[in-house]
Amino acid sequence: MRTRVVGIAAGVVSWVGLALAVVLVVHVVLTVGGANPDNVITSFVKAVAEPVALAFKDLFEPGDAKLRVIVNFGLAALFWLAVRAIVLKLVRRLN
Repeated sequence: MRTRVVGIAAGVVSWVGLALAVVLVVHVVLTVGGANPDNVITSFVKAVAEPVALAFKDLFEPGDAKLRVIVNFGLAALFWLAVRAIVLKLVRRLN
């Protein structure tokens, strides 16, 4: 039973961490690609990505807005992938 619970927890942690990173990367792609900011998909992704980026969203402030999004939201995506890896290791140790 414990093995199953740990497996389920590891799966949830894995998918959540990956989903957070994907949202951030999609925001970067839409911004760099010049997606219409008034589009429903673009505005939804931005609305989700901004709180997920935590304090990274304004960590660096280069003059170019696209570079700002690449660096800050890219770092936030890497952060969530690192958190995902660390938490997965901890959860799997419970097994």
